[in-house]
Amino acid sequence: MHKINRTFVVSLSFLFVLLTAIAAPAQTLTTLLSFDGTDGSAPWAPVVQGTDGNLYGTTEEGGSGGNCAYGCGTVFKITPTGTLTTLHDFCSQAGCVDGVGPYAGLVQGRDGNFYGTASGGGAHGAGVVFRITPSGTLTVLYSFCARTNCVDGESPMAGLVQALDGNFYGTTAYGGESNICNGYSCGTVFKITPHGVLTTLHHFDYNDGANPYGTLTQGADGSFYGTTSVGGTSYNCLGGCGTVFRITLTGELKTLHSFDFTDGYNVTAGLVEGADLNFYGTTAEGGDTNCSQYGCGTVFKITPSGTLTSLYSFEDHADGANPDGGLVQAADGNFYGTTSAGGSGTVFEITPGAVFTTIFNFYGTGADSPQAALIQGTNGTLYGTTLNGGANFDGTVFGLSVGLGPFVETEPSAGEIGEGVQVLGTDLTGATSVTFNGTAATFTVQSPSLITTTVPTGATTGTVQVITPSGTLSSNMPFRVIQ
Repeated sequence: MHKINRTFVVSLSFLFVLLTAIAAPAQTLTTLLSFDGTDGSAPWAPVVQGTDGNLYGTTEEGGSGGNCAYGCGTVFKITPTGTLTTLHDFCSQAGCVDGVGPYAGLVQGRDGNFYGTASGGGAHGAGVVFRITPSGTLTVLYSFCARTNCVDGESPMAGLVQALDGNFYGTTAYGGESNICNGYSCGTVFKITPHGVLTTLHHFDYNDGANPYGTLTQGADGSFYGTTSVGGTSYNCLGGCGTVFRITLTGELKTLHSFDFTDGYNVTAGLVEGADLNFYGTTAEGGDTNCSQYGCGTVFKITPSGTLTSLYSFEDHADGANPDGGLVQAADGNFYGTTSAGGSGTVFEITPGAVFTTIFNFYGTGADSPQAALIQGTNGTLYGTTLNGGANFDGTVFGLSVGLGPFVETEPSAGEIGEGVQVLGTDLTGATSVTFNGTAATFTVQSPSLITTTVPTGATTGTVQVITPSGTLSSNMPFRVIQ
């Protein structure tokens, strides 16, 4: 089951332009891993940096579990130098009760464990929410379609987000109470506790969106912001063009924008909240039809109240096409993303002011078709995955150096005075100071990649800084002090 199904064909003339494109000299790509099927295949999702400094992720296929035609998927750990450890092979338990086919990535909870979803398998064959320890012990927290007609949801294709209340929030692409989405149910939004108690917050009904694939983002106002791949009130696309929505922790949903094809179509990724507190995202198709009759995708900004601005429309494949994975805001304040087409796919940079640059093309690297968002490691490097390519044609994990320096990242990104905070970084050993917007905090260096601290009395919203023997590291995003 693949979540993106395109019907357009790239013309040979466009392809020729793309095949001759090369990366700018300043960009350095390192292939950390080429999957070989037995250790995983088809990584649809981004990786996440753990508190131990390693990268964690999933593959949708491959591995040694079950009787899936191409493998049932894996959870893996990879060091920054490329040493892989397979933590779990899905469908390794009888009846595939541990899940099948994780499309989404992981999130590390405050308890140090990782949480994620698998789109199939489970006790009812409709997907699961799971927890997995850094050493690989997997526990299924919930199996979907436990209720009649799958009103609790079916096929979770998106990842989870841990909210400030400590619970996890996510979506299912199908299931729910409405069955008007092309004969299928339209999907749900749910809350699940770390112990596995699930509450369905919303049932999509097509008019307010359908089939959400992107991970939710908790905004500074406490609400969640997300997208649906189709549905909405525009009829310019078959099945609707997709939406952006806001939903409260209690399940009150408001559709902020219905795409109409000219500003985008097929919204497969979630949103990222920028430092300016607006949200930024991509659409996989739509926009400028000079690229194809279906458009090659867009980059957009939307305010919390729903005013959408199209920042860029992919035009002719030479600049890339089909940004399926969404964006990350790096420490330099600019956004970085990938396109799955345009040669073998590209990496692009776009400023908040909409200055666009294609900075890397995968043609000639052996890697092919990055479907997922990038992350920026605390060493400054951008990390990502490609769905295909590599030495064995089963996909890759890569690092891309674009000249960005190291920084620190806080987990969570907001908190009250006295609340515990983890500071992730690189080479933190010997740190002598941690400050929250200039206010000193007590802290403990747990490892070269982790400092634990608490929000100090008198702290205000702003940058977290750590002084180390090699220099001062600043947080990539302001830490928001909740009064």
